[in-house]
Amino acid sequence: MSADTPTCEAWAPDECEGTPHCPPRCPRFVDKIGDTWTVEPAGAADRDALSAMYRDFDPDERAQGLPPIGEDRINSWLDGLLADGCNFVARSGSRVVGHAAYVASADAEPELAVFVHQDYQGRGIGTELCRHLIATAAAADRDALVLEVEPANRQAIAVYEKLGFERVEERSADDPLRRSLSFEMRLPLSDPRVTGTQNPPIVND
Repeated sequence: MSADTPTCEAWAPDECEGTPHCPPRCPRFVDKIGDTWTVEPAGAADRDALSAMYRDFDPDERAQGLPPIGEDRINSWLDGLLADGCNFVARSGSRVVGHAAYVASADAEPELAVFVHQDYQGRGIGTELCRHLIATAAAADRDALVLEVEPANRQAIAVYEKLGFERVEERSADDPLRRSLSFEMRLPLSDPRVTGTQNPPIVND
């Protein structure tokens, strides 16, 4: 690594052609500003790092009441996700800055959720986390992934649409005088764009 090059040349995922032993998607990721990350399945050993990320999560970045607020509620929520979901984290060393999961992992059409710490948003980390979930769900023979998003979250909607999600159901507020609070999006894992998430890094997706 040189002072002028933020990414070690020996760790260049865009030069990798993959092997038959690779996971559904390469764990190596270089974000939009050149920082390197590893995106890997999360387990019980990641709980403390995840809890720390969520305790420092900006409440204004919450959606549909998630992530919860308060250490006890965060830990209870994480325990459920880690027990019942398929989870991935974006990390550099012991520092975790992003988390995505689909729940329940055995469902034919599990629900996807993705969160990136506010200091690291806009760098492609959330999109990469989503791609890992898509590739893993396809490899596990799930039928589709679904998610819920607020209409005002246009940036997230644009990302989901680029990945192949389509709007399928509008969810109205209990008060009929209020506008819809959210809608559901769905990605059939038979969609041709899903194949691109399983390409080695040397193939553009």
